[in-house]
Amino acid sequence: MGGNSRMMNLKFRNAVAVCALGSLVLMGGCRRFRKTRSAPKSDSFASKLKPVVESKQVQVLRWPNFSDYEPLVKTFYDDRNFEVAWVEDDGKPSVQALAFIQAFKDADKKGLNPEDFDASRWPDLLAKLATKNDDDVVQFDAAMTVSVMRYISDLRIGRVNPTHFNFDINSADKKYDLPEFVSDNAVDATDVPKLIQSVEPDSDQYRKTEEALARYLDLAKQQTAAPTDPLPTVAKPVVVGGAYLALEPLAARLLLEGDLAAALPPAPVYSQGLADAVKVYQERHGYTPDGKLTAQTITSMNIPMSQRVKQLSYSLERWRWLPNDYLNMPLMVNLPEFVLRGFSDNGPTDPHHMDFTMKVVDGKVMGDHDTPVFAHMMKYLIFRPYWNVPVSIIKKELSGHLAKSGIGYLASHNFETTDNTGHPITATAAQVTHFQVQVREKPGPKNSLGLVKFMFPNEYDIYLHSTPQPELFERTRRDFSHGCVRVQKPADLAVWVLQHGGLDDWPMEKVLEAMNTGPDNHQVNLKKQLPVVIFYLTARVDEDKDVHFFDDLYGYDKRLEDVLAKGMPYPSAQQKVNPKASPEGTD
Repeated sequence: MGGNSRMMNLKFRNAVAVCALGSLVLMGGCRRFRKTRSAPKSDSFASKLKPVVESKQVQVLRWPNFSDYEPLVKTFYDDRNFEVAWVEDDGKPSVQALAFIQAFKDADKKGLNPEDFDASRWPDLLAKLATKNDDDVVQFDAAMTVSVMRYISDLRIGRVNPTHFNFDINSADKKYDLPEFVSDNAVDATDVPKLIQSVEPDSDQYRKTEEALARYLDLAKQQTAAPTDPLPTVAKPVVVGGAYLALEPLAARLLLEGDLAAALPPAPVYSQGLADAVKVYQERHGYTPDGKLTAQTITSMNIPMSQRVKQLSYSLERWRWLPNDYLNMPLMVNLPEFVLRGFSDNGPTDPHHMDFTMKVVDGKVMGDHDTPVFAHMMKYLIFRPYWNVPVSIIKKELSGHLAKSGIGYLASHNFETTDNTGHPITATAAQVTHFQVQVREKPGPKNSLGLVKFMFPNEYDIYLHSTPQPELFERTRRDFSHGCVRVQKPADLAVWVLQHGGLDDWPMEKVLEAMNTGPDNHQVNLKKQLPVVIFYLTARVDEDKDVHFFDDLYGYDKRLEDVLAKGMPYPSAQQKVNPKASPEGTD
């Protein structure tokens, strides 16, 4: 009996131990101590590192407050028993530390600010490290850990969380476990540049933008080293054979970016050769490529290369925001360019092949109808859709007509009133203006949404759709909608979307039939959802590596610039934001 009792007690104690271990794992995850390098032997490092980490301040940094990274830094050093990570046993910096310091110095080539990582301060910190003073060692090591984490995070998911601008893009899913990543990959990296490259978005478009940035950094340095006067503006467009006061400076400006391939013989007037180069410039900047030297074209040419560097940097920032599922998306609208592109995966040698480009109409700049930036999955199409009129448009646009013409205005303009379930009912003007009934526009060729809409449910109620106003696509600047994106070739897009969405039995004939004579409000669900990105690039590099720049249509670049100008810590996912009111998707 006693032996059995001892055996039962032993089993009980073992069970308790297993349960306790399981509880620890559930509560805190599996913790393991990191392999530490052979660091300078000093019992004071742990006692000096802990207060630095707990203070959330590294005084030698330009942005000493690292409170947003403090839990990560603490975990990193906890796992190392608070031994230093970036200093060798002889008191010298590790080769990895020196490689990251070089990366900080070159951060502008990644579209980042080198001074966010104290590029100009590291020489002094290295000099102090050489004295082998414990306090200097601790400050150096903590500064390096904070800077490496900031740098890797900025390259991985961007500096500013897109939710700060009320953009519906979830970059958080790409976040690394920074303590683990830095310990396992950065501290003992055999090839730091290769590691850095692996952190960045795996996208040819991203890499082309980064290559273009390097070129424009050189152009900006050239302009700084040899500044020139701005090109004089003109009261009316200059055409071939016309006079212009600065023909030589104009030619030099066109040569700078390669719009003019080679120097032209001197000419007393605006020549055909210059006009052809101006056409190239205008096409790259989203202007009417007619070769006329306009005030708009000259104003654009006078924008310094340093500003073009910023535009490329902001484009890289937005590429970093995209979740991996959207990085090489099948469909992308670039709002400042007014263009939709479709891409296919043609295998390892051509994984993001561009199938088509198509003009689009964006939300109006005036009236707070900006089309927002977001990434979602296209799930279905609706042929011959209704347009459910938002309250804001009833209030701002329909109420005046109803007050003047009465309820008959709605029927005469293809509208009807419904109850909350969508059943048509007879209503009064007062019921409409007091929002007691719903208003919708009936399907057909005159419907504001056209004959098909492409749905990717989102918080803004924004989608792609056709339009009864095709003449708008002849405009160079196309911000005319209430927030939604109108597409130039809806039937072509429908065929492409249905085929890529797993529905091969939708040839053009069937699509046209559904649009023109099919049942109203007919929904077709895709078998395969398609990632769609409504994007905002004022600098974009095309397949031939030509760099295109566009005006900051909605001021999104300016808003990003203002946030970055305030310095670290930048708005993170943990911070509450004050979102800009989003537009209602209407037409």
